[in-house]
Amino acid sequence: MTGASAFAGEVRIAPLGLAGTLVLPEGARGVVLFAHGSGSSRLSPRNRSVAEALQARGLGTLLFDLLSEAEARLRARVFDIPLLAERLLQATAWVTRQPEAAGLPVGYFGASTGAAAALVAAGAGEHPIGAVVSRGGRPDLAGDSLANVRAPTLLVVGSHDPEVLELNRQALVELRCVKELAIVRGATHLFEEPGTLEEVMVLAGDWFVRHLGTGGAA
Repeated sequence: MTGASAFAGEVRIAPLGLAGTLVLPEGARGVVLFAHGSGSSRLSPRNRSVAEALQARGLGTLLFDLLSEAEARLRARVFDIPLLAERLLQATAWVTRQPEAAGLPVGYFGASTGAAAALVAAGAGEHPIGAVVSRGGRPDLAGDSLANVRAPTLLVVGSHDPEVLELNRQALVELRCVKELAIVRGATHLFEEPGTLEEVMVLAGDWFVRHLGTGGAA
C-alpha cells in the first residue's frame, strides 16, 4: 500500500475477540470486510494480496477470522453459513463503531463459502452494504437470501472452474440487485495461474470504487 494510513494494525473484534487486521488509508472512501473460505483464515495470501490492491486505491480493509481456533477445527462450523454470516455482521457492527471508520460505506469481499456468508449478511438488512464481490464463490449456498440482497454484486469466477461457474450463473438469476458475472479466462478455482489474481484485483477495485458511497441499493 502507498500513502499514509489513518489506522493499520492487528485488532480484536467484539464481542468474541476474533483476530483481525484493519487498514484504513488516510481519506479512505470506504472499508471492505473480507469473508474467507473454508479451511482459510485472515492470513490467506490471496485475500491479503487483494486487500493490498484495494488499499492502494484508497479503500480500507478488514481481514479477520470468522471462527475461533477451536471452532475452525470443527467441519460443521466451517460450513455453517448462517453462523459465518452472523460473524460478518458482528464485524460490520464493530468496524462501523471505530472512530477512524465512522461513516464510511461498507463493502464485502467473499471467497468460496465466505461469499455465501457475505451475501446472507448483505441480505439481512442489519447494515447498509454498498457493494459485494465474490471470488470463486459459492453464492448458491446463500439460498433464499439471494433475493434479499440489494447491494450491487459482482461474481468473479475462473473459466476453468466449470462446476462453480455454473453455480454462479444460477445464482446470478436469483439476485435482484445490480449484478454482474465476470469470467477470468484461464483461471481455475484458486486463481493461481499467472495474471489471474491480478485481474481479480482490478475487477474488485473497480467495482468497489464505482459503488461504495452511492447508497448501494438499486
